[in-house]
This record gives sequence, C-alpha cells and structure tokens, in this order.
Amino acid sequence: MLTTDDRVRLDAHHDPGPSELGIVLAHGFTGSWRRPGVRRAAEVLGEVAGVVSFDFRGHGRSGGVSTVGDREVFDLAAAVEWARSLGYRQVATVGFSMGAAVAIRHAADRGAELAGVVAISGPARWFYRDTAAMRRVHWVIETRLGRLAGRVLRQTRIAAGGWQPVPEPPDTAIARIAPTPLLVVHGDADPLFPVEHAHTLHQAAREPKELWVVPGFGHAENAARPALLRRVADWLTNQRPAAATPPGYFGS
Repeated sequence: MLTTDDRVRLDAHHDPGPSELGIVLAHGFTGSWRRPGVRRAAEVLGEVAGVVSFDFRGHGRSGGVSTVGDREVFDLAAAVEWARSLGYRQVATVGFSMGAAVAIRHAADRGAELAGVVAISGPARWFYRDTAAMRRVHWVIETRLGRLAGRVLRQTRIAAGGWQPVPEPPDTAIARIAPTPLLVVHGDADPLFPVEHAHTLHQAAREPKELWVVPGFGHAENAARPALLRRVADWLTNQRPAAATPPGYFGS
C-alpha cells in the first residue's frame, strides 16, 4: 500500500524489471491495476523495465473517493516516489485516458524528475460531452444513480459535488512538460475522445514531443494491443528525439 501526501491509502503492485528504468502505469476512469488491460500493459512494458501499477483513489482496493483527475495527481506522485525507492534510477509515466490527463498534470510540475511521459487516449480539455460515450461517463459522475452504478458495477467510489476549483486542463498544463520527452498516442477509432484531442495536446506541447495517431485503435488500456505497447516500450527505452519524427499514422 502507498500513502499520498494528502493521506489517502492506495493499493499498488510492483513487477520487477530487467533495467534501471521504472515505468509507472496510470489507469483510466473506473479501471484498476488488477484488470486485464493494465496487466497486459505491465507484462509488455515489463520486457524492458520494472513496472509499478496502482489503483487511483476511489478505485478498487484504494481508499478515498475519485475526483476524476484532480487530486489523483497526488496518487501518481506517490507511485513515482515508490518506484524511486525501489531503486530505479530513471522513472517514466504512462497514463491512459483519465490517467493520461493526470500524467500530463503531474509532469507539468514534476517533469524534470521523469525520463519520459506517455499520454494515451487522453482528453485535451475538461467537460467534453460531444460523444455518446462521454455523455454516459458524465451521467456516472454527475448523478446520484450514476455514482451508485459506478460503485456497484465498477468498484469506483466517486466524489459528489464536482470540482472546486476546476483543475488546470491538460491542454494548458502540457506546455510545461518540456524538456522531458513527451509522447501522445491516440486512436482514430476512439469512441470517447476524437483524435482532435491528441492534435490539440501535441500542438500545445513544446519540444521534445511526438504524436502517434494509430489506425483502428479504440480507447485506453482495454484497447491497447501488445504491438502498440511494444512500440511505446521501444520509445521509452530509446528516448528517440521527438523533433525528428513528424506527427503521423502508426500501425497498432
């Protein structure tokens, strides 16, 4: 178990790896480190690095309640510090969906401590409702019945009352990640956030940065296949200069 700076206890897991690089995985909303998508990512990334995964507050066996990307920055910070305490000289973060937004906001203030940041299927801005899938997500977050469904069906306890104040959006925070290497990954079949979100994030970021738009890729950890995850692992271990690679399409 980990304890955050604001005293929330988090369920966490460590898969030792073959190098001095530790990768911290941040799952999406209603996810868990125990679920198949995160375990698959940990297995593939574990071929090149040690992997720390955890449940965000309000998720699974962690304490507290979910603030849907706000105070979760404390959770990721605690997981990164744990990775360092395990002996990894370099630590990188990989976030999916909500976890991508958290990874961006965390790196905006602590990026100098990181070897790299990967944001997969992340939103560029808050309160997006232009897809049916996101309207369902907002129903879960904003209504009493929705929060009950989240708790019963997805083991996710969600804070009532919304954000006060509203946290800095990803497309603003992302400009402060440089000079830490940044990779933005998005699918052109994402049912929650259209690919414009990825382009907005990439445009707002500073070098070094890279954008992959993946044909046929859906959303977050549940849709990420091993071939894409291996490409992410290669990017993290090689730290290829992002400026030399223009935004484009990559097979999954």
